[in-house]
Amino acid sequence: MAATVASLMPRARTELAELVAFRSVADPEQFPRSECEGAADRVAEALRDEGFENVAALDTPDGTRSVYGYLPGPAGAPTVLLYAHYDVQPPLDEAAWRTPPFELTDGADGRWYGRGAADCKGGFIMHLLALRAARENGGLPVSVKMIVEGSEEQGTGGLEQYARQHPELLAADTIVIGDAGNFRCGLPTVTATLRGMTLLRVQVDTLEGNLHSGLFGGAAPDALAALLRTLDSLRDAEGNTVIDGLEADARWEGMPYPEDDFRRDAKVLDGVGLIGGGAVADRLWARPAVTVLGIDCPPVVGATPSVHASARALISLRIPPGTDVEKAIELLIAHVESHVPWQARVSTEVIGKGQPFSADTSSPAYTAMASALSAAYDGQEMQVAGMGGSIPLCNALDALYPDAEILLIGLSEPEAQIHAVNESVDPRELERLAVAEALFLRGYAEQTTGA
Repeated sequence: MAATVASLMPRARTELAELVAFRSVADPEQFPRSECEGAADRVAEALRDEGFENVAALDTPDGTRSVYGYLPGPAGAPTVLLYAHYDVQPPLDEAAWRTPPFELTDGADGRWYGRGAADCKGGFIMHLLALRAARENGGLPVSVKMIVEGSEEQGTGGLEQYARQHPELLAADTIVIGDAGNFRCGLPTVTATLRGMTLLRVQVDTLEGNLHSGLFGGAAPDALAALLRTLDSLRDAEGNTVIDGLEADARWEGMPYPEDDFRRDAKVLDGVGLIGGGAVADRLWARPAVTVLGIDCPPVVGATPSVHASARALISLRIPPGTDVEKAIELLIAHVESHVPWQARVSTEVIGKGQPFSADTSSPAYTAMASALSAAYDGQEMQVAGMGGSIPLCNALDALYPDAEILLIGLSEPEAQIHAVNESVDPRELERLAVAEALFLRGYAEQTTGA
């Protein structure tokens, strides 16, 4: 299996380069919708080339397209659903990239650089590699459904809504989500938990219009200052998230995340402390975390001496397993409304949400994956970790198909720097994980059919 995947890697790089070239950010205010449509068409073409049937670009309720296809296996074989997404995060400051963000480029360190190389266009290529290897080594042992989402990074839930409206479409015995990653490059890892998330837009209004800070400053209520005080109330002095009524002291019982490793992975500047208390794994995988994603206010250059009438911010709240997202949103809104000073007017708008997720790692699919990962990674034992990020679709699939097993693997290990500038993928990880997935398909089929 490994030799087959190795021989297929040049083709995989070419295909990944074609996908990375699409500026497929699912936000028409930033990039033309045609970029996402082009990426969807390329994914659909790749599925047809592999012999997938019923290939379709599904128009989902959020205005984006998810690509679906079905590849039949032997009679009586189990069905495995493979997931990835072709939409990507914006490139941020393109000038800060060492290489063009939408051009797959070989780095001196051997990695392939480009937006989506790991998250998650590379995940789609990983699935294709695994299927090709399986078919060349004894044939496809399972039936496969492939779904490639078009708006995962936006959190708008188009595919979740579509799946609920068409519950038979994605039904499967087991589901492999190719949107996670190894705890460390070269260390085979499955992700057992995901935090949920919500995005909340907050606006504070105090005046009918901006005022001269010399004539009115000192008595006129400044909306920007009111917003900053409100945002500051979401963390205590140590940096822990403190939302009234929301539990924030849970412990992570799985593998640890050494602080020195985290500082290196997060590229924390020398002398700067980490925020929050407890173990790093507690803070990342078992507790809520609030982040201010952006504030609308005048830039320093060109600012005038004014007391501000209005100010706005976008807040992200990551929600740990065991906490309902709707309850967390309710508590977050109540906290914001109760902590805005000076009786300023405050309005909130929820613009995205997803439930946390927790998998059953004792299931047969995990047993098969443990064996496959060990074989692909020279006998190393599979590790089980959490992930602080969110994949809202997991909970939708878990609710729709409660008997299906859900596994999370992928290419987003720390060095990949997903969502940041200079995102990259290690081709060795792509190769090894494709081998593991191909071996998993065989092992899972043998477990479930006795073949």
